[in-house]
Amino acid sequence: MKIEFIGPASMANDGGVQYPAKLDGKNLLCHFSYEALEDVDPDVVLGDALEHFAKYQLKLLSIAEQKILAGGAHASQIQVFSNDLPSD
Repeated sequence: MKIEFIGPASMANDGGVQYPAKLDGKNLLCHFSYEALEDVDPDVVLGDALEHFAKYQLKLLSIAEQKILAGGAHASQIQVFSNDLPSD
């Protein structure tokens, strides 16, 4: 299974962020919910969603990768929600 995060990040209609990727050469859209962006660092107030995503991009893409590897991609999309974040 080959995963490539190709970007760039853009705003999703629901206030979250979407990030294009490729899974075995096929298009895959990674969607990070607004709530996941809020909860990735509970001590920081979410301002601009794209800036917040950029700050935590490596962590968020790592979570997406884990979910993809676990078979969580459906209909050429992966959804990352608050409950997908590791509980520290």
